[in-house]
Amino acid sequence: MNSAIKTMLDRYNLKSADDYENALKEIIQEIALLGLWRAKFFEKAAFYGGTAFRLLYGLDRFSEDIDFSLLKPDHNFKIDGYAIALRDELSSFGFSVIVERKDKSFESNIESAFIKAGTLKNLITIEAPSQLLKKLSNSKTLKVKIEVDIEPPSGFETEAKYLLNPIPFSVNTYKIPYLFAGKMHAILCREWKTRVKGRDWYDFVWLVGKNTRLNLKHLENRMHQTGHLLQNDILSKEKFLELLDHRIENVDFEKAKNDVAPFLKDQGAVLVWSKNFFREVEKRVEFD
Repeated sequence: MNSAIKTMLDRYNLKSADDYENALKEIIQEIALLGLWRAKFFEKAAFYGGTAFRLLYGLDRFSEDIDFSLLKPDHNFKIDGYAIALRDELSSFGFSVIVERKDKSFESNIESAFIKAGTLKNLITIEAPSQLLKKLSNSKTLKVKIEVDIEPPSGFETEAKYLLNPIPFSVNTYKIPYLFAGKMHAILCREWKTRVKGRDWYDFVWLVGKNTRLNLKHLENRMHQTGHLLQNDILSKEKFLELLDHRIENVDFEKAKNDVAPFLKDQGAVLVWSKNFFREVEKRVEFD
């Protein structure tokens, strides 16, 4: 096993097959970021979303996807141009992956791709215990989705943040009040029908608990762009809290707990969840 990968694995308390799979996915995410940095991707894009919270700010839950936003709109941008850089970077650390662009089934502002890795083969690469490997199907595939917003809403600021493993490198990322705005846009505007994205609500509690300030103007811009706010409407603090209270009232928090559970080490972190709990958290939101 590559010595840098060994160092990265030492951060985790690895006991179960799920522990190894989560660690593998997160290591692949970090190496993917390194590959994008080498390919100068961050000269035109910024990192945001749950994985940014996890890798850059210490969010205590695992995250599945890697999300980015271009710094300015570019409808000619294609993620394909970075596929080779991603594959080669991961291969250099001993991982066997393919990187495929996702074809759009409808017109959207999101460019997507998947990093696909045979779970068993790559767990062998990180020397997972044989007794755990015996339980896995050879056909099981680990996937990391990459999404790039090619028409970003205006009114955000970015900064350089640094990762030290597998080698020191930098990523360009939204400053955290704008990351918070993106998370609140997901909570207020994402449509999941009967599914509830508990991970968004978990992140909301974590951000409020860290006294993170929310940039309302960027959230307003996002809501204008997606049609959840009329172009001439202003998102005041009062309007935001009204919308959030309405969302809380209509969420099934038992379903939310079930969604986030596979990404948590401590299942007790969501036992208190209820409508009343989130109404109390709502009162503690601070604004930038």
